[in-house]
Amino acid sequence: MVALIPGFLTGLSLIVAIGAQNAFVIRQGLLRSHVLLVVAVCSLSDALLIILGTGGLGEIVKANEHLLTFIRWFGVAYLTWFGIRSLRSAFKENQLLASGAAETSWKKILATVLALTYLNPHVYLDTVIFVGSIANQFTTDRWYFAVGASCASLAWFTSIGFGAQAASKLMSKPIFWRIFDCFVALVMFSIAFTLAIFKF
Repeated sequence: MVALIPGFLTGLSLIVAIGAQNAFVIRQGLLRSHVLLVVAVCSLSDALLIILGTGGLGEIVKANEHLLTFIRWFGVAYLTWFGIRSLRSAFKENQLLASGAAETSWKKILATVLALTYLNPHVYLDTVIFVGSIANQFTTDRWYFAVGASCASLAWFTSIGFGAQAASKLMSKPIFWRIFDCFVALVMFSIAFTLAIFKF
């Protein structure tokens, strides 16, 4: 418990801030579209990266500047494109409603959530390097810390994904979707800009 609880709190503190991943999970929850898939991919991805960081991958990532540079600029391009797409959606006449009328295939949803997860260098800095480094301070108990951090991700993504799904009927008006899509675009543009100027 000495390592498990700090792991849970550390993981939660890193993931609660609204980012590209969280915004997408909330959006899919409100659309009631492939929510379980999105929540599962985000949770398992975080757990995988945390385990790899605890196992020592963080040191390899820190030593490979070219890898982070490639991911950084690919991520900037992808997030900018996603932001533009969200803005276009906000000003379309045929607004998306929470009824899920405009259903997207699970393959497209999977590709999007994987891209938003693995093309953001901050994900590696937070999970692989930061959480991995703290976990290793617990020496023999480091895997308990990793489990705690992974459970935090699972609890958070489950809460926002299925919580948004439960609230979707209250937010079915077109004006809500205009505002929300503008918010998503702002999040994507902000993260893209931060990635472009951030000193890794």
